[in-house]
Amino acid sequence: MSVMSDFAAPVEAVFFKAACPDCRARFELDADALRLAIGGSRRTTFYSFTCPECGNAVRKPAGERIVELLTRGGVRTLRLHSAL
Repeated sequence: MSVMSDFAAPVEAVFFKAACPDCRARFELDADALRLAIGGSRRTTFYSFTCPECGNAVRKPAGERIVELLTRGGVRTLRLHSAL
């Protein structure tokens, strides 16, 4: 008798190259280390992380291509809505 499993195949971890504008360190971060906020404009769409070297909070703008790459890579996303 053959048994089929409902479990998905393991997903390979995705890493993103990043740099800190404060200490100039360059490093790779996994999806859990990044956050993506999608707002109603280019000004309110950004990604953020904490620099593993200096500990500073970093916030960078995210254009359409960055948004696509981060969401495909499993980065947690927050959709910002403006008040009416």
